[in-house]
Amino acid sequence: MKINGGNILRKFLAILFATGLLVLAACSSDDGEIDEVVFADAQWDSINVHNYIAIKILEEGMGYDTDIISGSTAATIQGLREGDINVYMEIWTDNIKDVYEEAIEAGDIEKVSTNFDDNEQGLYVPTYVIEGDPERGIEPMAPDLRTVEDLKDYPDVFEDPEDPGKGRIINGPTGWEVETAITEKFETYGLDETMNNFIPGSDSAIVTDLVRAYEAGESWVGYYWSPTWVTAQYDLTLLEEPEFDQETWDENKGTEFPPNDVVIGVHKDLPEQAPEIVEFLSNYETSSELTEEALNYMQETEADPEEAAIWWMNEHEDIWTEWVDSEVAEKVLDAISE
Repeated sequence: MKINGGNILRKFLAILFATGLLVLAACSSDDGEIDEVVFADAQWDSINVHNYIAIKILEEGMGYDTDIISGSTAATIQGLREGDINVYMEIWTDNIKDVYEEAIEAGDIEKVSTNFDDNEQGLYVPTYVIEGDPERGIEPMAPDLRTVEDLKDYPDVFEDPEDPGKGRIINGPTGWEVETAITEKFETYGLDETMNNFIPGSDSAIVTDLVRAYEAGESWVGYYWSPTWVTAQYDLTLLEEPEFDQETWDENKGTEFPPNDVVIGVHKDLPEQAPEIVEFLSNYETSSELTEEALNYMQETEADPEEAAIWWMNEHEDIWTEWVDSEVAEKVLDAISE
């Protein structure tokens, strides 16, 4: 979820999207065929890696022009529903369950495949907090910590620097659906008795705080998810919660996060406009581990998502070439090998 130098423009576009002022429909010709395929960038790294994998195949293998529109999850999902966006490579279905199901039932969008379904999310701690790290000279800080509810017993371990005597749990950023879920968990598990609910302004704020604490060998607890370069690079432990139960979740969020299929969705018109694109996307399937490889490459080499996508495609030729016919695959291979 990195935000680069184009952040001002991205925020402007997101505002326009959200207020309904952006009239930027995906381009289509008079005969109903599509001239430009527009992808959603909901402003996290993995969606853009998958965007560029698909874009390379569409541009180099199928001859389509493409574009990417950035904005919040709410804005880009609305753009997909209205046809301003054609393809959404990572819809985290349960994070926006009501909106997603409404859009599917209304026929505004179609699910064409599951990109990956082995992801996790919740409250993490560095594993050394529980187990220690002899190589770094770190003793276990909370050896009996296992569950999210256990956190209320450790305000001293996760002390809030701005409120000594209480602990601090880093929530998801303002505006994310998970933020409201974790806030509800505070009351359900009684965390608010001893812990403060710290809501950061962005994903990058979470990462900065986590990396600082991890490199210093300090305690830290907060929200994150996989696949990300963070969970690929750092040894983190996801704290346990009761097994997911829909009734309990709806009542008080007192379970682990629901299973969250991350699907590829398209605007309702795309199957008729470009059936070959939908056929390709229906074959598109990866995993959290495969996605994290690209994200880790980005972090280690300071590559951008497009560079990481090309690297990933060269590393996993055997996977993506199965998504398309041999003629398309050859064209793409020639292009990314140059």
